[in-house]
Amino acid sequence: MKNKRFTKNDGGFICQNCKKTVPPLLYSSRNHCPFCLYSLHLDIMPGDRANGCGGVLEPFFTLPDRKKGYIIEFKCLKCGCRTRSKAAKDDNTDLLIELTNPERE
Repeated sequence: MKNKRFTKNDGGFICQNCKKTVPPLLYSSRNHCPFCLYSLHLDIMPGDRANGCGGVLEPFFTLPDRKKGYIIEFKCLKCGCRTRSKAAKDDNTDLLIELTNPERE
């Protein structure tokens, strides 16, 4: 039996970066903070919470995608792994746009 590529895991949490309370997304799995876009390195496959790293994932770049909206690129501050995630509808749009500019300060 083949592993599913997505496991719905949509609980609320307290952001490890900005300390704000993050509500569940309700239409998919919430995996990053909508206020500061930071995440935690918890998944191997989306939603499985099977990664033992647990490091903070810093958003460092966003890519606009015509079909998916913004794609957020993260770098783990603990192990250096890079990963991507689709932006949620309630994410901080100003920050998503700011992260599309690689020349920002």
